[in-house]
Amino acid sequence: MRVRIQLLGGFSVSVDDQVVPAAAWRRDRGAALVKLLAVNRAHRVHREQVMEAFWPDLDPEAAGANLRKAIHFARRALGAHGLIEQTAEIITLAPVADLEIDVETFEAAARLALRGEDIAACETAADLYTGDLLPDDPYVDWFDTPRQALRQRHAAVLRAGKLWQRLIAMDPADEQAQCALMQAALDAGNRAEAIRLFNQLSNSLRIDLGVGPGVETVKLYEKALAVPSVDPVGLSDRIRASLAWGLLHLQSGDFAKAGQVGRETRELAMDAGLAREVGEASALIGLVAHMQGQWRELFRAEFIEWVRSKPAFVSNVFDGHLCLAEFCLCSAKGHHDIAASARELLSVAEGAGSVAGRGLASLVLGEAALFSGQLAEAERMLTEAERLYAQVAAVAGRVLALQHLTELALARRQKWQAGRLIRRATTLAQSSWLAPHLLISLKGLEVRAATTRERIAETIREGDRMLSAGCNCQPCSMTFRTAAAVALAEAGETEQVNRRLDEAERVAGMWNGGPWVAAVWEARGVQRRAERSETRAVAAFEEAATRFAALGRPIDEVRCRERIASPA
Repeated sequence: MRVRIQLLGGFSVSVDDQVVPAAAWRRDRGAALVKLLAVNRAHRVHREQVMEAFWPDLDPEAAGANLRKAIHFARRALGAHGLIEQTAEIITLAPVADLEIDVETFEAAARLALRGEDIAACETAADLYTGDLLPDDPYVDWFDTPRQALRQRHAAVLRAGKLWQRLIAMDPADEQAQCALMQAALDAGNRAEAIRLFNQLSNSLRIDLGVGPGVETVKLYEKALAVPSVDPVGLSDRIRASLAWGLLHLQSGDFAKAGQVGRETRELAMDAGLAREVGEASALIGLVAHMQGQWRELFRAEFIEWVRSKPAFVSNVFDGHLCLAEFCLCSAKGHHDIAASARELLSVAEGAGSVAGRGLASLVLGEAALFSGQLAEAERMLTEAERLYAQVAAVAGRVLALQHLTELALARRQKWQAGRLIRRATTLAQSSWLAPHLLISLKGLEVRAATTRERIAETIREGDRMLSAGCNCQPCSMTFRTAAAVALAEAGETEQVNRRLDEAERVAGMWNGGPWVAAVWEARGVQRRAERSETRAVAAFEEAATRFAALGRPIDEVRCRERIASPA
């Protein structure tokens, strides 16, 4: 028999050139067993290894019964008993068949290409890599190590073959590839292409997240700007170079210089009417202040200055402070402190006649009321904020207002209303330069608002694809990470949960003080309950409730205590 298995870019099996239909794999464990055997180099696995991988929390008898079912379903899908052989304690894939697996074909070609450093052979090997290993199983632990190894081997082949465009397609933030293409463009006299490549790299690294290009890349970009041309260099290009240097100063710890560059660049952007660049420069200024523990003071002072002297840029400047403002609002008792300041700032905005300033202050007051459990007041202020932001076409502000109105609807168990608000917010967010922040957070709310298992699963897949594409704000991704973990645990798909929560814990640890640690504890509780470890589940819910209480978030605290009182 001829058996061909595709693992790169997706899972597919053909037996004697007949593709096994997707419906035949409706029993997930049958497919998982075939995948596990195919990934293993010998295509042989001890039965206890499979039991430990698939059912680590079951006793040997129950796990053994599940394994027998998985073997049965795998054999039935493949259409031949002998394609899954069990001899004593060893399970083997297609021991007497002509077995071909695309991973092995790629690896053999890659070894040959890298050994001879042959560019043509590298291109041939690269063509065999049709995608990452089993991309529909991103959180299955036993595929992670081979997946990363294959990605690295693929990247090595692309570098050896100088296939820079393909390398950028795989990793848009790869500076070696971008620099090589920038240099090639300059050598060909194509300054515009070199500038475009730098901007592409900057967008991938995200100025608003505090990550910018390296020194050599910035120097190459400035070289491109200095090339004589009939087309003059635009001010926005020079501002991007300035912001890149500012980020380099920030990363080196020279906060004074980084702040100076940010302020000078923002003035240039304001004078030129470049709204996005105003926001990016503001993000740099805000990051500098945050690193020095001075963000709140900066925010208050700049708010007053913006609404009085630069009303046209109030929304753009706030866009740059988006994540820091949300973090401070979410921190321990932070919304109480900021709400007090927001009432003062609302008065300032009203006196200055600033619609955007009123929208910002109303948004902050609405968020503070929501976190405090004052739902009627939160709805009033957030609705007003959305209305005011619509008047001045401030997209990010409108999306945030709609996002928090969605949270309010979910707190009232109005999923239909939450879904309607999410659709409005998503459409708006796609037009914002802050889309990587806004869309991943909305995807988490969409998981919570979904009403069918199928829609929950599809939404989680969409969110996973957004995370794998990169360019996402890590704190903003926490809403999705925890919502996906809870939904999967409640659906009994516990094998995906642990790794998701490990990653969520890592992110939460980077932004300590917000609600994310508490949210991870709550998700851990749901996970433990799904694993039938009730004592550990109650302990996790109690920890989450205590942390939410310390943050002054009664709705979240009550939800966790309700989980304790209502065991499955």
